[in-house]
This record gives sequence, C-alpha cells and structure tokens, in this order.
Amino acid sequence: MILGINEQFRDNWVLLQINGEIDMATGPELRQRIVQYVQEGHAHIILDLTNVDFIDSTGLGVLIGGLKRTRSNGGDLQCIGLSESLKEMFKLTGLDTVLTQEDT
Repeated sequence: MILGINEQFRDNWVLLQINGEIDMATGPELRQRIVQYVQEGHAHIILDLTNVDFIDSTGLGVLIGGLKRTRSNGGDLQCIGLSESLKEMFKLTGLDTVLTQEDT
C-alpha cells in the first residue's frame, strides 16, 4: 500500500494530510517525514487522518514516537479528522489521554 502525504505550512504548524493506511509497510515513511520536519525546526505537526481507515500497532508506535519527538523539541503532535473506529482505537489504547485529537 502506498501512503499519500500532502503537506501545508500554517503559521508555525505543519499540516500533513495522510491518505491510506498507517501500518507496518507505510509507517516507516511517516516516521521519516516526522523526523525530517523536527530536524528542520518544525516541531508542531498536525496529522489529518480523515482519509486513514486503518492503523496497526506499527502505526500507533509511529504516532507515539512522533509525539515524543515533537514534545522533546518544544513542539506538539496533534491528530484531526479521526473516524469513529479510529477514535475507538485511540480510546482502547489510551492514546486519547496523551494525544490531542480535534474534529477539524
């Protein structure tokens, strides 16, 4: 599966619109992009997950790792556009308590 990532810069935030699945095959690509942005000084990242219908354990690890990386560099990682199934997954895994989620 190919992961589509479109970027937009808004104020001091990077908005990444993700298309596809975040799993064992595509997770490393998203991890690499997050690392790259933080290294370039863009430690405030928003992930738009509107077009993501599946995240496996590798994908969850990428989100947690991205959150740790951004926060350790004075930034933050937020998710928007979660489907009901992704909201439920975040709740079951406890991600909803550490990762900011917004509807828009």
